[in-house]
Amino acid sequence: MTLSAENRTRYLAAFEQVRGNGKRKPLWLRRLRDEALDRFLETGFPSLKHEDWKYTSMALLEKGEFERTAQEAEEPSAAEIDGLLPAGSARHVLVFLNGIYRPKLSRRLPLPAGAHLGSLAEALAGEIDGLVPYFSRSAGSAFTDLNTMLMEDGGFLHLGKHARIEEPVHFLFLASGGGRPVMSHPRNLIIAGEDSRVTVVEHFACIGASGYFVNASTDMVAGRNSVVAHYTVQEDGPGAIHVATLRARQEAGSRLAVHSASLGALLSRNDVHAVLDGEGAECLLNGLYLGNGAQHVDHFTTIDHAKPSGVSREYFHGILDDKARGVFRGRVVVRKDAQKTDARQTNRNLLLSGESEADSRPQLEIHADDVKCTHGATVGPLDEEKIFYMRSRGIDEASAKGLLTYAFGDDILKRFELPDLRRILERKLLAWLPEAHRVREFLRETGN
Repeated sequence: MTLSAENRTRYLAAFEQVRGNGKRKPLWLRRLRDEALDRFLETGFPSLKHEDWKYTSMALLEKGEFERTAQEAEEPSAAEIDGLLPAGSARHVLVFLNGIYRPKLSRRLPLPAGAHLGSLAEALAGEIDGLVPYFSRSAGSAFTDLNTMLMEDGGFLHLGKHARIEEPVHFLFLASGGGRPVMSHPRNLIIAGEDSRVTVVEHFACIGASGYFVNASTDMVAGRNSVVAHYTVQEDGPGAIHVATLRARQEAGSRLAVHSASLGALLSRNDVHAVLDGEGAECLLNGLYLGNGAQHVDHFTTIDHAKPSGVSREYFHGILDDKARGVFRGRVVVRKDAQKTDARQTNRNLLLSGESEADSRPQLEIHADDVKCTHGATVGPLDEEKIFYMRSRGIDEASAKGLLTYAFGDDILKRFELPDLRRILERKLLAWLPEAHRVREFLRETGN
């Protein structure tokens, strides 16, 4: 999609502001920014003619007059931040306001030897040459190019060999526009060394903002025999546009679990690309997305089995009401040398209204012969037979429908291994349901 003259001028101005904001930047990053700028100005945003964006229009971005990060945005109170976090649990919390790290709002616990946690801007100011590959390989997508152009900060986590962080690391990204349509481009880098272990939560929310644009990008490496759990909770404002990209590379014997809950934003797109680049690597992608009103929720995933004996599981459930639309496209690629691959992929969509819509395209691309690979997709309303069965047991129709819908979503949330986060999301799912009070009463009566 060719950029309009106004947007071309707007993004160029933002680029010049970021490049000249006075912060120390390594030469290699300046070069990558310039290259990303050239590509983005040439291609613009993807259009519906682009196969990977066939069902999702970015016309809202072309119409939006989004400004660079509002540095002067009012900071949230400690109570507002506490209201977004699980209560009573120890965790590292790094708070970013419109993509910029706010140390006074953050809370850090002691770290084990070999672990470093902080803002990406701090890491880049140190001119760490070892960061170059993580930025270089992300080129090619319009949104990652835009992120490279305009990113100013984000979360940085590095675990050395055998380092293990027991408490969750929580990156909290808050939008505060002060009445203006702002944009932010947070960039996160997570490097888990050999035999390390960590859990990371990326949480996107807003305080007094609605019509804004978030373009987040995360690069991750799971080293040999490491165990990494990554959670994304997206509950942006009702007028927001949210685009997120996660690129993960796994080494031999690593275990990576990527969980996501997409609850907010008017338009959201979540891209996940995981490469199992070591023998015996295991990957789980597990996501729930909810949509009502005119929400549009898009997930595009790729699991690339590049080495033998890899195992992957992918489960995505969508619940759509009113005129909401859900899009899922999941690719599983098995390379020629990736024998003994075991891959399963499932996408299920529940339509609660006659005007809601879901597009599902699970795909297998297999170049090896000794593999076990399956995929499947379903789109449709609640099962009438199950509703009839529950009514025959004395449950009214509204409660029966609510309970079945809740169970459909909770099937994904049960795999979330952070108990406090899972409980919060279960409450949000319950509150989202039509006739939520009936379902809540039934669950309370049955002790669930």
